Amino acid sequence: MNESFSLLFSGSIVDVQSVKAILEENDIYPIIKDESESARLAGFGAPSMMQQLFVPKSELEKAKKLL
Repeated sequence: MNESFSLLFSGSIVDVQSVKAILEENDIYPIIKDESESARLAGFGAPSMMQQLFVPKSELEKAKKLL
């Protein structure tokens, strides 16, 4: 299944993990994008410790209500 995702939340690692836990308790399984980790793995420095949390578009409205 090829489903598109929408950005739901951006924040610190701690905040994103908290939101992720709430979503998973309600059967919504997000994807977390961490550009600083990707940059580190590629050998570049990245000062930001921010992450982005994406959910399937079909679950976006349900996820917004949980927040």
